[in-house]
Amino acid sequence: MKIQVYLKIIFLLILFGCVKETPPVVVPNIIPKPLSQEIKEGVFILDKNTFLEYSKEHEKVAIFLTDYFKENLNIVLSSDNKEGKIKFITDNTILNDEGYLLKIAKNQILISAKTTKGIFYAVQSLIQLLPLKSNLKQISIQNLEIKDEPQFSYRGMHLDVARHFFPVAFIKKFINLMSILKMNNFHWHLTDDQGWRIEIKKYPKLQEIAAYRKETLIGHYSDKPHQFNGKKYGGYYTQKDIKEIVKYASDRQITIIPEIEMPGHSQASIAAYPELGCTLISSSRDKIEVATKWGIFEDIYCPKESTFKFLEDVIDEVVALFPGKYIHIGGDEAPKINWEKCENCQILIKKEGLKDEHELQSYFITRMEKYINSKGKQIIGWDEILEGGLAPNATVMSWRGTNGAVIAAKQKHDVILTPQSHCYLNHYQSDNKNEPLTNGGYLPLQKVYSFNPIPPELTKKESKYVLGAQGNIWTEYITNPKKIEYMAFPRAIALSEVIWSDSKNKNYSDFINRLEHFNKRLDVMNVNYANHIYDIKGKLIDENGKLFFELKSTSNKFDIFYSKDGSNPTTLYEEPILVDSTMYIKAQVYKSGIIKIGNPFEQKINLHKAVGSKISLNVTPHKAYNTGGTKALINGISGNDKRYGDTEWLGFSGDDIEITIEFDEPTEINSISTRFHNGNGQWIYAPKEIKFSFQLEDEKTVNYIEQINNRDSLLVNFNYKIKATKVIKMKMMIKNYGEIPIGKQGAGNKSWTFIDEIIIE
Repeated sequence: MKIQVYLKIIFLLILFGCVKETPPVVVPNIIPKPLSQEIKEGVFILDKNTFLEYSKEHEKVAIFLTDYFKENLNIVLSSDNKEGKIKFITDNTILNDEGYLLKIAKNQILISAKTTKGIFYAVQSLIQLLPLKSNLKQISIQNLEIKDEPQFSYRGMHLDVARHFFPVAFIKKFINLMSILKMNNFHWHLTDDQGWRIEIKKYPKLQEIAAYRKETLIGHYSDKPHQFNGKKYGGYYTQKDIKEIVKYASDRQITIIPEIEMPGHSQASIAAYPELGCTLISSSRDKIEVATKWGIFEDIYCPKESTFKFLEDVIDEVVALFPGKYIHIGGDEAPKINWEKCENCQILIKKEGLKDEHELQSYFITRMEKYINSKGKQIIGWDEILEGGLAPNATVMSWRGTNGAVIAAKQKHDVILTPQSHCYLNHYQSDNKNEPLTNGGYLPLQKVYSFNPIPPELTKKESKYVLGAQGNIWTEYITNPKKIEYMAFPRAIALSEVIWSDSKNKNYSDFINRLEHFNKRLDVMNVNYANHIYDIKGKLIDENGKLFFELKSTSNKFDIFYSKDGSNPTTLYEEPILVDSTMYIKAQVYKSGIIKIGNPFEQKINLHKAVGSKISLNVTPHKAYNTGGTKALINGISGNDKRYGDTEWLGFSGDDIEITIEFDEPTEINSISTRFHNGNGQWIYAPKEIKFSFQLEDEKTVNYIEQINNRDSLLVNFNYKIKATKVIKMKMMIKNYGEIPIGKQGAGNKSWTFIDEIIIE
């Protein structure tokens, strides 16, 4: 009998203990980082007894949160107003339309905001305080108080679906990921030379012809000769599809901005309706087809009445589909070659009193802007719309650096920053040799995070015209959704914090710690993100004339092992490695000393005769391509074979370059070698010749000129052998290739020069 009593007591104690046991809480690691966050004692218990209270205006957000609880946590909220409560409150004292206050206490969660947008963003923060997935009957949520608001009103992501087409389900997934990051504008690039992706019912040939190309370029545009796959490719979104996507985005507080390119990037639509081009020019050539490779094409819209009527009809259908404020009209990379030859264009220039074809483009954009304005919309255009004069109400999207934003803001126009240097997420993101093929360039995660959308040239008053920033994904080399995810994440995550969070709260190490937790959410959502936070970075350090090589991992939680001879890494890295000879460093991050984490690191250091010498340039490399500084040209480390924007390549925009290398003592040299990037698709051209000037030990000077041959490859190698000569100083004079030829991408612009390590033996 006593045993039965004891057993009952033990059972009750166990039962009582189980009931009172608090489920584990998720440590707050919210991205983007809130304006302020204060942790409180205790937890709120979310379970079937929790009741959600809200007004009619916030009903969509309430449904969104209720569905999330049910689908991810298997918790169905109570329909009765019981003890545990979540409450949405409209609070007009919160000044920012997207700001919110989130208070989590023991018995209630209060979400206060001025608008539904703010309520939604508070819910997104709340979700990040919940487990990824759970079947527990109770969920513990950390008690805390968050005050939060965005720093910029425009927080966007761009996706090009013209070069490659992506299904509706993926577009929704992409938009949902944006919403988690509190982004609010989806820039949808729907038309280009390689495809027209939006159904326009009045012009069926846009679906029948313009939406499909006969084949697609294989490999990189810079590979020669060009090869094609011979397979028809294309697709388009029906108006029903678009309405479905627009609603999905709206439910997540995201506005979709459609882009209908004009006057350039229009070869696909001209292929469907040839009369939209400069007819006399077109009729003298072979049939115009939807473009099958990447680049800039001469066939652009002709500014005649029938063209404007076509575009106005297109805009009528577009406006009916997209309820947002903006229509993006492109305006970039429009060659004027056909306009210069076109009789209609020249008559129009004289009739309107225009100076040249650039002002004709301004006339074109201004006329379309007036029509779009009449529909209650405003236009956005790439920064080329500044050429020839800016349309009165236009917003400028600055992609060729920040100069376009500065010019537009000083003219009191709204601007959105999306410079290639920090916002083109289709560029390479790692030095890893196994990175998938893409356009080129180099944009690591930390560089995205370092971006400041306010150009320093703007005054405080002028900076108010900066609406925000946007990440761009161009898909010439991105053929499937998984690769988009790989290119976008985590860099879009870093950008979300740039444009939402207060810059005073930004800290890269802290961001990386939170990103490690956020990546687990991406795992659950089956997102194919790039995980380079355990990769190793190497840096050459000069200390009092001695060279050392430093190894660092972005996440410093685990040990690094290395070798100096290319063998498997077995030596624990504890301090920078002395570089006293040519060596081949291999390194790897290990967890618990046995589990490999991240990608292996490899670096050859060639201790040639110029390493450690004094070097100077007559011009400064472009700020976007000067990561390694001038010393990168003679530090013994060559740049990456695939990408020209890493720490070793130096880039110059249109400059003639003079490089001076001074030796500590007379040095015998036998050869000088280097290489140039020649990615013509990125406006990069190898020079034609190099002039050399050598100052000998007797202070005499000798000069040579060497031609650069075999300039058809992506990387142009240059090797100059000379009779053994002792020199104390040498100069290399590298003349810029010049203006990009007609018919090439970037035609009419000054070319870029990219130079790698100068090896002297």
